[in-house]
Amino acid sequence: MSTYRKIHGRSIQAVTTDPSESVAEGQVWYNTSSDTFKSIVSTSAWSSGSPLTTGRNRAMGAGTNTAAVTAGGYAGSPTSSNLTEEYNGSGWSAANNMATGSRGAMSAGTQTAAITAGGLTAPYPSGGTNLVSQTYDGTNWTNTPAPNRINTGRANIFIGTAGVQTSALLVGGEGPAIPGVSNAVESYNGTSWSNETNYPSATYQGGIAGASEVVVTAGGQGPGGSPGPTRAESYNYDGSSWTANPNLNTTRDYMAGFGIQTSALICGGSLPPGGPANYANVEEWDGTTWTEIADLSAARRLMGSAGTVPSGMVFGGDPGTLTLTEEFNKSANVITAAAWASGGNLNTARNNLAGCGTQTAGLAFGGETAPGTIVGDTEEYNGSSWSEQNNLNTTRNKLAGCGIQTAGLAFGGEVPPAPGKTTDSEEYNGTSWTEGNNLNTIRDQMTGAGLQTAGLAFGGQTPPNAMSNATEEYDGTSWTSGNNMGTGRRLMGGGGIQTSAFGSGGYIDGSGDQNITEEYDGTNWTSGGNLINTRHAAAGAATSNTAGLIFGGFPTPSGVGSKAEGYDGTSFSSRPSMATGRARLGGCGTETLALAFGGNPPVMATTEEFTGETETVTAKTLTTS
Repeated sequence: MSTYRKIHGRSIQAVTTDPSESVAEGQVWYNTSSDTFKSIVSTSAWSSGSPLTTGRNRAMGAGTNTAAVTAGGYAGSPTSSNLTEEYNGSGWSAANNMATGSRGAMSAGTQTAAITAGGLTAPYPSGGTNLVSQTYDGTNWTNTPAPNRINTGRANIFIGTAGVQTSALLVGGEGPAIPGVSNAVESYNGTSWSNETNYPSATYQGGIAGASEVVVTAGGQGPGGSPGPTRAESYNYDGSSWTANPNLNTTRDYMAGFGIQTSALICGGSLPPGGPANYANVEEWDGTTWTEIADLSAARRLMGSAGTVPSGMVFGGDPGTLTLTEEFNKSANVITAAAWASGGNLNTARNNLAGCGTQTAGLAFGGETAPGTIVGDTEEYNGSSWSEQNNLNTTRNKLAGCGIQTAGLAFGGEVPPAPGKTTDSEEYNGTSWTEGNNLNTIRDQMTGAGLQTAGLAFGGQTPPNAMSNATEEYDGTSWTSGNNMGTGRRLMGGGGIQTSAFGSGGYIDGSGDQNITEEYDGTNWTSGGNLINTRHAAAGAATSNTAGLIFGGFPTPSGVGSKAEGYDGTSFSSRPSMATGRARLGGCGTETLALAFGGNPPVMATTEEFTGETETVTAKTLTTS
């Protein structure tokens, strides 16, 4: 006998708690707790990514939103940039320079096998177009030798990702004689460039997306003065001929594209003259029609791009030379981008203070409220506000600390009258400070890591003004000398635990700011990856020497004071910047849940909380509307 289930399929499951796995996408269930039918459905959204380390427009892009590469572009100098950066899904880090700087070039491939060709190598319009193509192997760029170069020199080629390193497509552009506009199309087979069927119209600065030589194009600008007419046309290329598609909903040029021929995105752009200077508008191509979807957070043009429609990205762009990165995700998972948020202010504004603990249970102690005014104030943070506690027994600044809120350790520093230095150590039990055994080496401006029962002190400055490379370990009772660092310096950022710590940057009198990193394994120090931004007087938050965050520091005039970098044990990559640039600040927490507080200039009480990128699955209630 047939049953309803046999006729209509499986029954709807009743649950008390919504499933949290993305594999539940498309399934329907009944939540008995809320008395509702629910499902997990995919959504499309943009989220902010960590900024480029060097702002630019007209740069190439290739790869995915977890492994991208960008190079070249216009970075403010009349000559095209040759800088390269790689993205690991969390932030950008510097890579080896291009063999030949270029902007407005084509791009294709992956982070470890990319290609770019054409573009401008010198100021517009005096600098001629570029015949050179360059390949990237994940480490180095190599110019393709003559005669295996593009046949028609040009710049402002269609923007986007158009194939792989061994099967790429170059469409349109300005050239060969600027400001002439080209309809020439060329393909690359991994060795040489060949002419293909011409584009239906002479066009430059359109958007393109595709795999191999099969692409979709849209928009752009045609000949007829400067600027020429802006287009809405869209075409498919099958490797031999062009076929017209429905037009874009929004006419534009200078946009970016990514994806494949049957599933692509066209992002941003502009419509000169008579329209908005720049668009935030995004359109999705499903192989049949163009549909407007979620806008970019910032209207811009001339971006680099990488990835696919489920998970792509755009970066940089104009106006000016932007560092902004945005990631696109179309999935059941809701992605919340990494960001800094305002926290409650310290009760006592100060710099040159120390801190320990977590983002929701932090501890700040010591510092300087004005030049020469040194304090021993202690405050506890509960995740929203700071509360005054008992002061340090020895008033001081330029000290270091480690531990947790209920078991903290303060050591070293400068005591009044300045510039006296101390070896004094104190332990905090959640209520008050008690004296502990002193450091073996008198110093200030050192860095701390670990716990009250397994602490670490390294670097700093000894009297009168000597750089220290000394390392000491604390066992809860006394300090023991460990092996020295390779390079003595003061005011490093860093953190971790006693058996897995790192120190980065810092200052060496007579040599200035540093970008070097050293890692400690509980016995020895070894060289690690360099900071992107040379700096001193930064703060750190870390769980080990393979998972850390450095933020703030001098020199603030260059913007370093607001910049944050994440460390994975090999290299640093960019993270979202703090809202308030500063140095000589306190920090604590982890690489994904950090706390920054105090600092200068001027002396401040500002607190900011950092939260790394998170990804969650959210169930939707089904309704009849």
